[in-house]
Amino acid sequence: MATQRPSFPVRLTPTASAATRGRMPAVPVKPMVPSTPSMASDAVRARMVQKLAAQGVSDPRVLRAMSAVERHRFVDSALVNQAYEDTSLPIGLGQTISKPSVVARMIELLLAAPALAGKPNDRLGRVLEIGTGCGYQAAVLNHVATEVYSIERLRGLHERARANLRHFRLATVHLMLGDGMVGYAKGAPYAGIIAAAGGEAVPEAWIEQLAVGGRIVAPTHSAKGGQALVVIDKTARGLERLILEAVHFVPLKSGIA
Repeated sequence: MATQRPSFPVRLTPTASAATRGRMPAVPVKPMVPSTPSMASDAVRARMVQKLAAQGVSDPRVLRAMSAVERHRFVDSALVNQAYEDTSLPIGLGQTISKPSVVARMIELLLAAPALAGKPNDRLGRVLEIGTGCGYQAAVLNHVATEVYSIERLRGLHERARANLRHFRLATVHLMLGDGMVGYAKGAPYAGIIAAAGGEAVPEAWIEQLAVGGRIVAPTHSAKGGQALVVIDKTARGLERLILEAVHFVPLKSGIA
């Protein structure tokens, strides 16, 4: 494992070996989008949050978190005018930043975990995010969880997330470069695990690293050939699974690139 390189309060824990990193192609990191009067205003985000509430997002913790994080800081300058629309946007390397409604929906499901039953004002404990991407969802999770571990397999996106999150100085967000399919055992057990990529099934490593009373929210392949959102609760009696609506995420892959 490579040595940690925390250059600012967002803690960085690369998991690739030095030899592996040597084979990785260099990917230029684009600077985060600077604030603009129209995009940085509270009113713009407030309208986005109002639309999320109208679509059925009701957990006040989620709505506050979505209102607090400036999504325009995580998209390319050419797309900044679309930052608060309910649409996914390209972030490079074939990846996208998820729709605000999808981010809010998945985090709301995570907050409905058995461990928080009857505790509508409490935060989640430690959360593992699979697929950091540009860092937007990690920033939102920071507002609803006590600690966030986020792992990304693409070095270019890992570096971009570091650059994007540096502005926010989030002491409880830890970014790792590594294989998300194996999770991150050093941070386990997790109160919640959330994935931004979908595979054939939820990896066994995630289930092992989930605390009793915790919940996994992730896309997986459905019987109809697409993807569906699945919720897995780990109880003292075993696992409980619930398959929800159809979704579309990038494929879950192993390794580091």
